[in-house]
Amino acid sequence: MTKPFRFGVVAPLRTDLPTWLDRARRIADSGYSTLLMPDFPLMQPAPGPMLATVAAVTDLRVGSWVYASPLRPAWLTAWESHSLSLVTDGRFEMGIGTGRPGIEDELRDKGVADVPPRSERLAQVRETVRRLRDFDGPDRHTPVAMAVMGPKARALAAEVADTVTFVLGDQPRGEVEELAREFRTEGRVELALAVPVIGDTVAPHMARPDTDTAALHAADAMTILPDDPAAAAEEIQRRREEMGFSYFVFGADFADRFAPIVAELAGK
Repeated sequence: MTKPFRFGVVAPLRTDLPTWLDRARRIADSGYSTLLMPDFPLMQPAPGPMLATVAAVTDLRVGSWVYASPLRPAWLTAWESHSLSLVTDGRFEMGIGTGRPGIEDELRDKGVADVPPRSERLAQVRETVRRLRDFDGPDRHTPVAMAVMGPKARALAAEVADTVTFVLGDQPRGEVEELAREFRTEGRVELALAVPVIGDTVAPHMARPDTDTAALHAADAMTILPDDPAAAAEEIQRRREEMGFSYFVFGADFADRFAPIVAELAGK
């Protein structure tokens, strides 16, 4: 079943607060569905207060993109997510994964002596979702977006997630199409595609600054789109038709440039 297009923006705080809120309002006025905050402790304010602030001044949905499961206890992430769902009147989406590349070094830098292995971090994701459902109770359902790659993570996502995004780099189109195929048979799951590179520009906090954009172009990678909005719109429609991706996530620096795409495609 084809899902309607929607578009999200990863918008870390990299300016003063009034400028950032002005950008959030423009994002809302342009028809984007969701403003998302990365989980980079100590590099910016915590995601929860920032997302609650955006939800109070716009009608945007808001979400974490994504909570790293080993950074905090499962119950704490679940409680914060449930709380955000309450204070935003159901407009919060909990994005969660096992942690970005290099998370092990980050944990050690923050004083975590025993860094959990990936299998344990995946168990933390499951426990977080379970506790979130307990906090929500029968009358609330906080949507869960999972960032996954390996077969065990994909199996868990198919079981508990509402939205799935693959942790991609320079994988070619055919490989990503194969990953997406198994989820296309699960009609309730929304497939999201994070696009950190537009043309040759890398979005902050969505990919490493030293990302080899030439290699992504050469591989026909799904983590890149052309910087021409018309060409990007054609490619976005192709990716939904061929792979089932309906939720596209860009960096905030591209939000204004891609606003015409959002106006043309959102909700269709």
